[in-house]
Amino acid sequence: MTLSAAFNAVKSSNLVSWKSTGRLQQTLVGCIEKSGKTLHSGKVSTVRLWPEFAGKGRYFEFRSKLIPASIDFAKESPLCTTLCKEGVGVRTVEHLLSALEAQGVDNCKIEIRNLDGDDHEVEVPIFDGSASAWVEAIEQVGIKEALDQHGNNAEKVAPYLNEPVYVQINDSFVAAFPSPKVHISYGIDFPQVPAIGCQWFSAHLEDSCYSMNIASSRTFCIYEEVEFIRNAGLIKGGSLENAIVCSASKGWLNPPLRFPDEPCRHKLLDFVGDLSLFARNGSQGLPVAHMVAFKGGHALHVNFARRLSGIT
Repeated sequence: MTLSAAFNAVKSSNLVSWKSTGRLQQTLVGCIEKSGKTLHSGKVSTVRLWPEFAGKGRYFEFRSKLIPASIDFAKESPLCTTLCKEGVGVRTVEHLLSALEAQGVDNCKIEIRNLDGDDHEVEVPIFDGSASAWVEAIEQVGIKEALDQHGNNAEKVAPYLNEPVYVQINDSFVAAFPSPKVHISYGIDFPQVPAIGCQWFSAHLEDSCYSMNIASSRTFCIYEEVEFIRNAGLIKGGSLENAIVCSASKGWLNPPLRFPDEPCRHKLLDFVGDLSLFARNGSQGLPVAHMVAFKGGHALHVNFARRLSGIT
């Protein structure tokens, strides 16, 4: 039996147990409002983050529709993660959700709208291509204990992995193992782009690790692929101000990097955002496990979350 077959033989219903983290659910102290250009549509959108009752979790409000930040509403989309419900969608949610999950904002209403259109799909602003703008705004407004409608606090639970699990798409994979703490090891490999090459970054997401070592890592792209991606109708708002760009022959076109392994750290940032969709009713989304990802992307991350949820 192959490694993949052995992992997949484990029944999904037994993969996780929801247990107390020893903490209480949290929410924002006040409202956060930020506007900016979006990466793929190139339009400008405004996002307002509002405090929410304990147990409500994180959800988007767009065109009077409520879209939970849940794996149940994740849609396959190129180069980003999109949530859809009842004919409306919110695109490129991963950086914002990554910051909310890592900073412990368990309950939050995310109101979003286009400033230059009334489409059925809206996109979260890209800012500098990292999660720094969201982390800084959260730290500035502050976090408090979330209470329900009756004034009671609520225990925060997390999914603890019981058995190993493995998900693969071509030569990309996520393998996860039971662990007493959240530990993520992420690897990327771009042999055709020597300035990037093969990189690994590993972190325990505790205390200020995320805000200091992960949040400021920016999205990246390969210069020789930009024209093809734009011809596909994507990255209309992309620029050297909101991504780091690397050429196969010339190296980085807009240095300096914030970390020598910034591309790898950004993949871990995306991973946290995508796995936040596993959260339920104000719980933690990130599984308490040692997760090892290699050459992943949003589709693989979402497939892993679906595997944990028992969605086939």
